[in-house]
Amino acid sequence: MKTHAVFFPFDLFGSGGTRAGAELLADAFQEMLADNKREKVRTRARAYTDHVRFQECLFQKVDDYQDWRRRGRELAAGILQRGDFLLWTAGNHLGVLPVYDALAQDAGHTLVIQLDAHLDIYNLSDCTRTLSHGNFLLHADGPLPALINLGHRELLLRPEYIARYYRHAFPASALAIDPEPILNLVRAQSRAAARVFVDLDCDVFDPAFFPGSGHPTPVGLSPPFMLRVLDAVWSERVCGLALSEFDPGRDVRDQSLATLAWLMEYVLLKRHEKG
Repeated sequence: MKTHAVFFPFDLFGSGGTRAGAELLADAFQEMLADNKREKVRTRARAYTDHVRFQECLFQKVDDYQDWRRRGRELAAGILQRGDFLLWTAGNHLGVLPVYDALAQDAGHTLVIQLDAHLDIYNLSDCTRTLSHGNFLLHADGPLPALINLGHRELLLRPEYIARYYRHAFPASALAIDPEPILNLVRAQSRAAARVFVDLDCDVFDPAFFPGSGHPTPVGLSPPFMLRVLDAVWSERVCGLALSEFDPGRDVRDQSLATLAWLMEYVLLKRHEKG
């Protein structure tokens, strides 16, 4: 099985600086692959280097935005249908909507583990009803897969409303106080699912660990805790990982960039290295 790394720097309708984040990560990813191919000493990178396909979707002209969602959906659906691992890097979180559209084609057998400071189902009086990065789950093209959110900091939406869209939604406060029962539930439900997708919105991290977020929110998760989540969900049934909402204009000494670059290679090794 191959990994298809797609960089989709869409950032309209919220978090404008995140386009640069996706483009910067695309450059870092290409540089990593090039370094691996130049290396003459045998390293662990040989496990994945020849199994990775890189693709960058360009948004340089107005016309590039006209059919962005269909283009993204067809691209993501084709990769998933082939059984390849999908590593999808978007600008803002709305840039992951085409992946949700693709997952909707087999929503009944799919579990999404979403790490996000926000529950993207906002319907408050000052929120737009048209598509935005804060309500895009309300606009998915087809049924939503089962969703488990980890790390949200939502204090206003009522539990019965959240339950209409999320199987479970665990706030960062609950994870800080007693994470073990939650991780055990995530582990059990991931093992029971036919297909698992991980959706990481970078604002789930506490800004002390990850300053490069367009919407920094306190009381967040740490990168080491993210590894605990990956350990809980990981199996051959994990079909992909999405990254979004990295704003390099807010980064400090490339701390956030280094975190994501390390995480991408960590996931490639988990996916391709045997033994």
